[in-house]
Amino acid sequence: MIRFIWPEALWLLCLLPVLVGLYILALRRKKKTTLRYASLMVVRAAISKNQSLRRHLPPALFLLALAAGMVTLARPMASVTLPSDNMTVILAIDVSRSMLARDMPPNRITAAQAAVKDFVETIPRNIRVGIVSFAGAAAVVQTPTTVREELMDAVDRFELQRGTATGAGLLLALSQLLPDANIDVESGIFDKGFSRQTGEASSLEGRRQAKKNATKEVVIVPPGSYTGGTIVLLSDGRRTTGPDPLDVGKLAADKGVRVYTVGFGTKEGAEIPGAEGYSWYARLDEDALKGVAAMTGAEYFHAGNPEDLKKVYANLNSKFSLEAKETE
Repeated sequence: MIRFIWPEALWLLCLLPVLVGLYILALRRKKKTTLRYASLMVVRAAISKNQSLRRHLPPALFLLALAAGMVTLARPMASVTLPSDNMTVILAIDVSRSMLARDMPPNRITAAQAAVKDFVETIPRNIRVGIVSFAGAAAVVQTPTTVREELMDAVDRFELQRGTATGAGLLLALSQLLPDANIDVESGIFDKGFSRQTGEASSLEGRRQAKKNATKEVVIVPPGSYTGGTIVLLSDGRRTTGPDPLDVGKLAADKGVRVYTVGFGTKEGAEIPGAEGYSWYARLDEDALKGVAAMTGAEYFHAGNPEDLKKVYANLNSKFSLEAKETE
């Protein structure tokens, strides 16, 4: 839909009928002036069949240009889809030992690394990308940057660990995306009061921080309203420690941040090789991932094999590359 910044300038278009009237009046005056020729053969040779129409073409083009100029003065604007100029994408990647499962050959972690690299390579160069990894704890592997070589090296530095702190990874990713929001990552990760499983803080410092945060004015915005960036959370298992990802998802939704979630691996689960010949069975927690995506106004994707995972990232890439903007 087109709108105008200065709609008052459109009143200038009322001058166009006046100019048309003046042109017609000028043509009528010319008809009163006649010339005598000795022979009509000279006149016929000089006049072509289309001259009657052709002589009106310059005034018509002038009138059209004048009308376009008047509309331009009103400064029309429209919502168009353009490449994003300033956007940050934070990738939160699960590096728990369940990533050793081989239902995605050669294993989940290798397939995930390859898909992340493809995503980083194809995403527009002006978009900053940061990487957070999480297992039993969360860590910033790469702060947001546009240098693709640094991101590739960060992906190669993934180290598998025990545990799956999905909520901690999401909380740390949110703090990287919104560095000025003063998100208390430390108390959120280590204070059990942040989790739904415990009703009160487990430490005195945690209670003090909770009281301090409660006195601050919290500004809640509509889910998905933040246009400066987004988070992509990739996990293959269930949370075993740390805050509940649904609680952190609610925090992201209150700040308008979309969290796209990717669950990969077979829905039936897979056997994970362990030390000394032991193994265990891991299943994907789709309900939590779907819940986080839904409450933040984003989408959930499932990737059951390496090709699906690449398609998922290609889909996400198309979403992050373009955004609707009011353009003059």
